[in-house]
Amino acid sequence: MSINKICVMGLGYIGLPTASMLATNGFQVLGVDVNHRVVNMINQGEIHIEEPGLNTMVNASVKSGNLVASNKPEEADAFIIAVPTPINGDKTVNLDYVKDAMKEIIPYLQKDNLIVLESTVPPRTTVDVLLPLLEETDLKVGDDVFVAHCPERVLPGNILHELVNNNRIIGGINNKSSEKAKEIYEKIVQGEIVLTDATSSEMAKLMENVYRDVNIALANELSQISDELDIDALEVIKLSNMHPRVNIHQPGPGVGGHCLPVDPYFITEKTDKAQIISLSRKINNEMPDFVVEKVKEKLSDLTQPKVTVLGVSYKGNVDDTRETPARDIINNLQEIAQVKIYDPQVRNFDHELVNLEEAFKDSDIVVVLAEHSEFKFLAPNELGKLMRTKQVFDTKNCLNHNSWVDGGFYVDVLGKRM
Repeated sequence: MSINKICVMGLGYIGLPTASMLATNGFQVLGVDVNHRVVNMINQGEIHIEEPGLNTMVNASVKSGNLVASNKPEEADAFIIAVPTPINGDKTVNLDYVKDAMKEIIPYLQKDNLIVLESTVPPRTTVDVLLPLLEETDLKVGDDVFVAHCPERVLPGNILHELVNNNRIIGGINNKSSEKAKEIYEKIVQGEIVLTDATSSEMAKLMENVYRDVNIALANELSQISDELDIDALEVIKLSNMHPRVNIHQPGPGVGGHCLPVDPYFITEKTDKAQIISLSRKINNEMPDFVVEKVKEKLSDLTQPKVTVLGVSYKGNVDDTRETPARDIINNLQEIAQVKIYDPQVRNFDHELVNLEEAFKDSDIVVVLAEHSEFKFLAPNELGKLMRTKQVFDTKNCLNHNSWVDGGFYVDVLGKRM
């Protein structure tokens, strides 16, 4: 039976772009989300997350009738689960959203249906968590109903392009499950589609992010070592990367987003063999404290210091603040200083956001925590007139430092010997 109607469970950063991409390519798509506000916005052709091009695609999909949002699923040919998998306080995965989505789907399952799990999960989740739930039905798994894990591999800010152009892994519980899932993704993916088993697919997704987390930890550890030994870490990285088989990342104030600071724990909770992975998480988790200590040094001679924070999203040019290291940095800085925050991309945050002038007024130091493009075009000469003490600590190495120096600022860069 061909796949025509698809039910997408979860309309967040991955589910909504996936649903609209499927709808644009001719599938009848029912998008399901527990948030009534999200459902209402989508049915009006509007979006609740910021992503280039997504508003146009959602609007067109809704107007065509191919995309409809609802708070509950319906019968369909295929079901895609794209719900969050957060971590608990003890750094173990919370699979409640995945389990709840599966339980919601089960009453609507019919023979020859396909279930695809796109959520990032610990290895063996598909076979050890989803399949037992399905085995409680009258449908025979692998013969009557088919299951696959197909992880997303997209970068916020470029999701729509990468949904189409990135290679895609499909891990079925058997060959027929993989082939049926391929029927969907080959309609939207121009990159290579590789078929494997479900557990290998789950582990591959995790290792893609672990690889980056470990590499960032190496750079962050280098920045801490270099600070102690009075070495320019950025110069060392540049020189090291001239080797044809070396690619050290850049240090930063910490690691954020839903993937890199979360996914490694999906492995460490399964085994005590993940020693490098665990140590890398520890190093990256320490970076906000390292940044705060550096700022404290620069404010040590000042009374009632004030700090300007530029950028609170976990990376530049996005509005996503999930797991952002800026949160811990600001919380700790508030113990010793008044903190004013400016972010041209973010609308909602744990702390109050102010305009540019208010953020700089009477400030003693500017701390850059996200590399938004807008920050490259700031006017140091004018902003400096608002400040009490003209200092900049650029943790992302993203400013035009010469213009700030010309504006009378003392400029420090994370990892650089000044």
